[in-house]
Amino acid sequence: MKEAWARQYEQDGYVVIQGLFGEDEMKACKEEIRRIVERKDGAGKADGYAMHGVFVGLAKESELFRRMAVDTRLAEVLKAIIGEQALFLSDKVVAKDAKKDFASPWHQDWMYWEGSHKLSVWIALDEATPENGCLRMIPGSHRTAVSHALHIDSRESFASRLRPEDIDESKVVAIPAKVGTAVFFHDLTIHASYSNVSGKDRWALISTYKDAADPDPDLPWAYPIPVV
Repeated sequence: MKEAWARQYEQDGYVVIQGLFGEDEMKACKEEIRRIVERKDGAGKADGYAMHGVFVGLAKESELFRRMAVDTRLAEVLKAIIGEQALFLSDKVVAKDAKKDFASPWHQDWMYWEGSHKLSVWIALDEATPENGCLRMIPGSHRTAVSHALHIDSRESFASRLRPEDIDESKVVAIPAKVGTAVFFHDLTIHASYSNVSGKDRWALISTYKDAADPDPDLPWAYPIPVV
């Protein structure tokens, strides 16, 4: 299985593992996120969440998310793809709902941090479908960095994105996900999400990792935890 994960990641730039976590675990994550956001909002430090549904730095705030960051089920896949020195860097929630229903535009994550290449794990806290905003990927797009355009949109919170003419829609693959599904993807894999037109929650926990052996400048947003 580990060899299959590594081959698929090398070929497509992502690996999907349905139901890696249980529904009760994902429910507990959502409850903990609500507690964290309520606490930080009371201190005036959760403005982005109210507007975008995004809160960065869950592991800094909670033992639950520190455990999630290095969970053995994640570690098995990460080590097959990254190697023995997988290092957790940061995590966030992206909470789409009836009010925060916008799509995420096409982009490559590497444009936001540059440096060494990294891997993100997108975990479905709710079932994700094309109707409520599941991921969209372009297989094989991780081999090339594509120039992004600057675009300031306070609602979407994506200042760097690809132009529509850069996307070959014939190659797009939708990634429906059951609760607890994990999507591991390269930071050059071109991805986006659908709009949430369902009126229902579509929350996702997204954590970022790297090979600790790869050099990087100081990353002020990182909260490093070795995956052992």
